[in-house]
Amino acid sequence: MGPIFRAVADHAVLVEFGTEISAPVHEAVVRLDRALALSPFAGIGEAIPGFVNLLVDFDPMVTDHAAVEAHLRGLLQHPAAVGGMAALREVLVCYDDDFAPDLAEVAARTGLAREAVIAAHLAGQYEVFMYGFAPGYAYLAGVPEAIRLDRKPAPLRGIAAGSVIIAGPQCLVTTMVMPTGWWIIGRSPTQVLTGDAARPFLFDVGDRVAFRRVDRAGYLAAGGM
Repeated sequence: MGPIFRAVADHAVLVEFGTEISAPVHEAVVRLDRALALSPFAGIGEAIPGFVNLLVDFDPMVTDHAAVEAHLRGLLQHPAAVGGMAALREVLVCYDDDFAPDLAEVAARTGLAREAVIAAHLAGQYEVFMYGFAPGYAYLAGVPEAIRLDRKPAPLRGIAAGSVIIAGPQCLVTTMVMPTGWWIIGRSPTQVLTGDAARPFLFDVGDRVAFRRVDRAGYLAAGGM
């Protein structure tokens, strides 16, 4: 069964590849997103990948839903060569106690030692699935089963930027002071917001991410506050 195409207002098409998050479904989203980047149509605005779908925005003065859908179906039937576009990004993380207020509870709830939780987090195979909620909030899939926990019953306010947080199979590095109900297990000095208007975020959807542990001295040397 192929993807479902849905008209959104007068200026977008939503391509739905499934209803449940999975690696094959997300690979299909990324594949179409990259093919569209290589072969855009006249009037394209932007393409926004989600967990299971791709929203394609267009200028309704230039094209319409039918033409956009036809272009996208053509890309699906005859995909361009898109290999080699994913990058491996390194993110530093310090697990000192004051940077990781939930690390002890994650250890207790999972039955692991503190260092075992850290080792599991570092061993995760992470991929950027989507951006959402706030600028630069890249949702990374790949948290190992051993340290997966549901979200907390209630969020906490004032969580520092750079916090490394996990919930279920997802991990995220916060980019500003905000509330969160995820588990805070470390803090990163790596800047996800680049300040470059042409490339505002460190990651692209589909990129792989590897966390590397640093001590406090390494955290400060890398620009951590």
